[in-house]
Amino acid sequence: MVSILSSFESRLMQLENSIIPVHKQTENLQRLQENVDKTLSCLDHVISYYHVAKDTDRIIREGPSGRLDEYLACIARIQKAVEYFQDNNPDSPELNTVKARFEKGKELLEAEFRSLLTRYSKPVPPILILDAISVDEDIELQEEVVLEHLPEAVLQDIICISGWLVEYGRNQDFMNVYFQIRSSQLDRSIKGLKDHFRKNSASSGILYSPAVQTKRKDTPTKKAPKRPVYIPGTIRKAQNLLKQYSQHGLDGKKGGSNLTPLEGKDDVLDIEIDSYIHCISAFVKLAQSEYALLTEIIPEHHQKKTFDSLIQEALDNLMLEGDNIVSAARRAIMRHDYSAVLTIFPILRHLKMNKSEFDSTLQGTAASTKNKLPTLITSMETIGAKALEEFADSIKNDPDKEYNMPKDGTVHELTSNAILFLQQLLDFHETAGAMLASQVLGDTYNIPLDPRETSSASSSTSDFNKRLLSSYICKVLGNLQLNLLSKSKVYEDSALSAIFLHNNYNYILKSLEKSELIQLVTVTQRKAESSYRELIKQQIDIYQRSWLKVLEHLTDKNMPIFQPGAKLKDKERQVIKDKFKGFNDGLEELCKIQKGWAIPDKEQRDYIRQSQRKIVSDAYRAFVQRCANISFTKNPEKYHKYRPEEVEEMIEKLFDTSA
Repeated sequence: MVSILSSFESRLMQLENSIIPVHKQTENLQRLQENVDKTLSCLDHVISYYHVAKDTDRIIREGPSGRLDEYLACIARIQKAVEYFQDNNPDSPELNTVKARFEKGKELLEAEFRSLLTRYSKPVPPILILDAISVDEDIELQEEVVLEHLPEAVLQDIICISGWLVEYGRNQDFMNVYFQIRSSQLDRSIKGLKDHFRKNSASSGILYSPAVQTKRKDTPTKKAPKRPVYIPGTIRKAQNLLKQYSQHGLDGKKGGSNLTPLEGKDDVLDIEIDSYIHCISAFVKLAQSEYALLTEIIPEHHQKKTFDSLIQEALDNLMLEGDNIVSAARRAIMRHDYSAVLTIFPILRHLKMNKSEFDSTLQGTAASTKNKLPTLITSMETIGAKALEEFADSIKNDPDKEYNMPKDGTVHELTSNAILFLQQLLDFHETAGAMLASQVLGDTYNIPLDPRETSSASSSTSDFNKRLLSSYICKVLGNLQLNLLSKSKVYEDSALSAIFLHNNYNYILKSLEKSELIQLVTVTQRKAESSYRELIKQQIDIYQRSWLKVLEHLTDKNMPIFQPGAKLKDKERQVIKDKFKGFNDGLEELCKIQKGWAIPDKEQRDYIRQSQRKIVSDAYRAFVQRCANISFTKNPEKYHKYRPEEVEEMIEKLFDTSA
């Protein structure tokens, strides 16, 4: 057994010694084969770089339009060839060839980027803009209007190209192309909205787009929404009210013939204001939409700078238009047309209401960009405050021109203009108060701030501004009262002067009450209403004194003392005759004169007539009764011309030019 095993071991050793050399030789042969294959593969790969320029020539020349993925794949092959030759054979002519081909491909990608943006970037339709900026309180859940600037497929191509240009093209010029094209479209969108306002307003007689008549954040078939910010006609409303008062009195009867409208402004002004306000809102909404689009296309660290450049043209045009409005208001104020400040109020209110959203939209832009709106607001507040102050001074200093005074003693146009101006301030009381406060005019009116208000800054500011505006209105009314007193002295007849002041004071009081200005006035002048009522009563008393020279003939002064049935002396009879004659002449003269005077307020007119009728009628009846049994003339009808009822009828015809 041992011998057999030993023989077997010996044979195994011989076999191993024979096979191992063969195995090693086989391994060497296999390794050589693999090396040959790898060498051939590398050689094919290297050779392929020499053919890249030829293989991609057609695709590169035809450009990326319609086949962007295939084009970018070709560009990737060219880029790899450039890298190979730069690393392995930088002096080879092939490197220059593929470099030139790569630059050509990059140029065509940039051209495609520009072409896609130019071809598919269109101004946003005005109706869609109005849909986006409208506010409808009746809709609880409003669907946000999406402004789609580019088709989705085109947008994806543009994003793909911009990504390649940033990562591989090492090129930022496309960002300039982007903001230039999008900036132009943004500006055109806003101008299109402005033109839409003008065209539709001119052709249809309305002051806003037909789109405004639809629920802009819903389907365009539903009822019209509430106007969002500003109702056109603010300026024209004052003109119409004033014209109405000039044609009719406070009670609707003719009597205010001397009133004339403020310096006219046609519908174009309202259209411009409404248009500008909507353009401001449109800019904010469009800028937000542009930024959302930009973040998908432009690299993050370039977004704010590109956005800043993109919005400059549209923003500058809006600010320039705002500056032109301020300049126009300034020129109007120099002409003493203070109603021009009314153009500032709705715009200023809208700018301040939207300032926080405006600032949020411009966050991250340059300081010069962010400061443009605050600068415009400051300019408007400055010129507005200047107009308010000069208006108050003009009320105080309006000259007493005799030819400009109402012959019938009715309301002076200065009064109507002042009141209507103040009524417009009521619509913009917060803006006007802040306007006055911005110019530190509180010292002018000496308005202390209630210490209790310091707990809330916003409440404190609002209340202070309200009191400031109240004091301003009281200042205007005070100046108006002083000027009216001065003007009343133009009348030679003190009774007509009293009627003039009565009409003006009554007009002021009734206007304050009707427009709710009285609530604003009483913030600082709690007794304003009672003060005006006292002034009105004083003027009625002064007017009634004009009848004393008539009534004095009916008194017992110089009346002869006689016994019933006794014969009067000639001198005593003459005294009674003179009293009758004096009363008749005085009554006829006053009725003739005062019939041409006017008291437009029916309530006041009736009150004064009734009061005077009672005073005169009672005195006349008593006088006639005393003389009833006295024989002082052979022709009693010559002196006893009027019955008491006729006297009352004559007084009832006072202040009635048609009687």
